[in-house]
Amino acid sequence: MLNLTYEYKLIPTDAQRETFDHWLEICRKVYNYALRERKDWVNSRKCEIDSCSIKQEYIIPVDAPRPTFARQCKTLAEAKKSIPELKLPHTHVLQQVLRQLESAFVAMWDRGYGFPRFKKRMRSFVFPQLNLKSVQRFNDEDWVNLPKIGLVKMHLSRPIPEGFEVKQIRVVKRASGYYAMLALQCDVEVPQTSPSGHGLGIDLGLEHFLATSDGELIDRPRFFVDGLFKLKLLQRQLKRKKKGSRKFRQLQRRIARHHEYISNSRKDFHFKTAHHLCNQGQTIFAEDLNLKAMSAGMLCKHTFDVGFGQFLGILGYVSFKRGAYFAKVDPNGTSQTCPRCQTHTGKKDLSERVHKCPECGYETNRDVAAAQVVLQRGYTAVGHIAVNFGEGK
Repeated sequence: MLNLTYEYKLIPTDAQRETFDHWLEICRKVYNYALRERKDWVNSRKCEIDSCSIKQEYIIPVDAPRPTFARQCKTLAEAKKSIPELKLPHTHVLQQVLRQLESAFVAMWDRGYGFPRFKKRMRSFVFPQLNLKSVQRFNDEDWVNLPKIGLVKMHLSRPIPEGFEVKQIRVVKRASGYYAMLALQCDVEVPQTSPSGHGLGIDLGLEHFLATSDGELIDRPRFFVDGLFKLKLLQRQLKRKKKGSRKFRQLQRRIARHHEYISNSRKDFHFKTAHHLCNQGQTIFAEDLNLKAMSAGMLCKHTFDVGFGQFLGILGYVSFKRGAYFAKVDPNGTSQTCPRCQTHTGKKDLSERVHKCPECGYETNRDVAAAQVVLQRGYTAVGHIAVNFGEGK
């Protein structure tokens, strides 16, 4: 089974925009109410059975069951009888909001995420099941058919591949407008890609965005840092405006559009770099970085700006799409190992940008040497003979 997600720009009418905004507000209320219900149940079970909290006590019966996805869906169906506003969105849309909350709790229990927080705004809602032809074309225009909303004009920037069916639609609100993310599915078996062709190891960093085992260095664009001057100027103007006024809202939209421009520029660079790497080699290895630890240091702003996590995800997707093999290897000690003689050279300072082995005399750029070690570890992990790098200059 092959799954793809294509994103298209929506061109809704004013009435449809109001409907989208109203549905998002209802989804936000449902999410926060369900979270409040779960949080109260948890707080009522924190105290000992023979003592009470000094601050406050949650009075919930002892035999009250723990709020789960199934129970809250049943409660939601009963609440529609007394709250007519809940009948406006599609039933599956509100159920997906509760499923999103359940996923947040599962991520907290299984992956160590923090406790779910209340939402100030919802950015998207999803239709998980579609019983009608979703994408239609007539009058030389493309339309998407959304349940309980109807036909919404859409800019079909690229055709939907043949053999794929639309299984799910997510409507996303951004600063530049509304977008439809179509989840496409095709009943085919895709063979697993195996290592072949020219191998390439990459080392990610902040001095250069990445270095390859072939000696190529790609500079790091500073998306947020370069756009910081304009952002500060807009925020300074926003501070002088009366909160809630027309000028205040206009500046808020300009700031949001500027943030989206920075994000789109970063993603475009990541896609172009990923395609460039796939042009260089058919087997790509990268470091399995601890991104959470990297984003907590003194260079956290620059780490967030470069977007290592997003790039590795895009590189994996582009490699799969183009039939290249992609894998991650252990990143520990890649800059402390000589790629030619495998000697441990010791820890290097960040200011030391040249690798020079005291045993064999191999000399090259520090990041390039680390990328070569990544390539050797990748070949060892897949059972291939590791490449041997020759004499340095």
